[in-house]
Amino acid sequence: MSNIVCFGEILWDVFPTHKKIGGAPLNVALRAKSFDNHVSMISAIGNDHLGKELLSYLKEHEINTECIQVLEHYKTGEVKVFLDEKGSASYTIEYPSSWDKIELKDSLIDTVKASDALVFGSLSTRDDTSKQTLHKLLEYANYKIFDLNLRPPHFSEETLIYLMSKADFIKFNDDELYEVSAFLGSKYNSLEQNIHYIAKTTNTKRVCVTKGPHGAVMLYDGLLYYNSGFQIKVLDTVGAGDSFLGTLVSQLLNKINPQEAIDYACAVGALVAQSEGANPKISKPMIDVFLNL
Repeated sequence: MSNIVCFGEILWDVFPTHKKIGGAPLNVALRAKSFDNHVSMISAIGNDHLGKELLSYLKEHEINTECIQVLEHYKTGEVKVFLDEKGSASYTIEYPSSWDKIELKDSLIDTVKASDALVFGSLSTRDDTSKQTLHKLLEYANYKIFDLNLRPPHFSEETLIYLMSKADFIKFNDDELYEVSAFLGSKYNSLEQNIHYIAKTTNTKRVCVTKGPHGAVMLYDGLLYYNSGFQIKVLDTVGAGDSFLGTLVSQLLNKINPQEAIDYACAVGALVAQSEGANPKISKPMIDVFLNL
């Protein structure tokens, strides 16, 4: 199996009546770990009860926590979630949070050097401390996987361009692809044309775009691979894209061919979307049944 490192936010989504563990890099890490990979998390928590609960949860799920820093002067991250009468959510991401202040240490560099891949997103670059740490770690990563995961207003075009230029693999959702293509000057309308435009503009040979219920498209070393999605009854889509990426990364790093990899990842994303929460337990037999294998 592969050695994967995920960098960025670990936090609590706080609803009016309950809270749950979240953060896109953490969701990716948990799904990658479910396929028996060795997974480490680079992040920071506060020296508070929410941080201690997070740390216990990660250890319980066998995520390596040696690179999670405990900070005295910053609280464990929280995202306030508000639901309107139709159930649509809006978010307030507290700033600064502990994960904004990930400090560069030799142990982080050593962990990244020893890994097969480093997975990172854009939200963790909203503060200069974590951003500069990530920029340095990218110098040592063997394979760099960038999940945009745009959360306005917590990103800049300049930062996105820089991170895309450093990445070996970029993952968008379809809205993100069109937004980024537009500010990079694309005049194309089709998904495929913009995928090729991004690949050429950023000098990245591997680009994947998720399309919600309509599956995903992946450019991988010059060839396009498609999955058209699955007909399911959606319970909630929280974390489905993260589980898709955690699965896809695991499959590709473990030398599964790209078509099988994207099919498998779309199946896992669909199973998450028809379940409650970001990280439901999904076994290989469940996936095989879903795919009629």
